[in-house]
Amino acid sequence: MTERVHSITVTVNGKPYQLQVEPRLLLSDFLRHELGLTGTHVGCEHGVCGACTILFDGQSARSCIMLAVQANGHTITTVEGLASGPVRDAADAGHLHPLQRAFWEAHGLQCGFCTPGFLMTLIPFLEENPAPSEAEIREAISGNLCRCTGYQHIVDAVTLAAAMLQGDRPGAT
Repeated sequence: MTERVHSITVTVNGKPYQLQVEPRLLLSDFLRHELGLTGTHVGCEHGVCGACTILFDGQSARSCIMLAVQANGHTITTVEGLASGPVRDAADAGHLHPLQRAFWEAHGLQCGFCTPGFLMTLIPFLEENPAPSEAEIREAISGNLCRCTGYQHIVDAVTLAAAMLQGDRPGAT
């Protein structure tokens, strides 16, 4: 008889968890339903749209095509792990990660459904490429789909975030 549950230990947004999960539970469902981290969105459920993107040991990964058991012993960051404190309104915007703040300031989102996936794709991109060209930004976001924008404001937000992260903009961090 096969085992129906597996014990996993995973660190999510800096907090360790040890839970029992079914072997077929998707990582996206684990994050959303078991941990209540609903910022990880599920769109296509095939790894194509990018809405479910998280950081898995610091690298962007699609959580809808990974199983929760694969996260055993690993570190995950979701969009909820980016802000340094609660953000309720514009007065709290200083708690945002510079990339989140840039998306806010440059109007890089509309409905916001795809935004967490873009953010989690772009965090490691900006770490590896701190001064990207527009073409490099467009290539980096080419795996994330947005049904609301023409992507220009997203590109502008990434350019602004790069400047913030390099300290080229006052009040950036």
